[in-house]
Amino acid sequence: FGAGRHTTVVERFTRTAEDTIDYQIVVTDPTEYSTPWTAAIPMTALGGQLYEYACHEGNYAMANILSGARAEEQAAETATH
Repeated sequence: FGAGRHTTVVERFTRTAEDTIDYQIVVTDPTEYSTPWTAAIPMTALGGQLYEYACHEGNYAMANILSGARAEEQAAETATH
């Protein structure tokens, strides 16, 4: 699957209920596909806070990074008293 010069993509978001949105995508490219193709995905509200999931430096090591920093802070505090 790829997007060429003749590819068009149309995305539609339609609220179908208070807690549901239908996501639809239509891909058209007469040079690659004999007919347009469509995908549809219903999306239901999670009912709570939504947090971004993003990979970043320290993503999986955050607990160790923070505990190391707290140990350094405690050592510095102990050394000054």
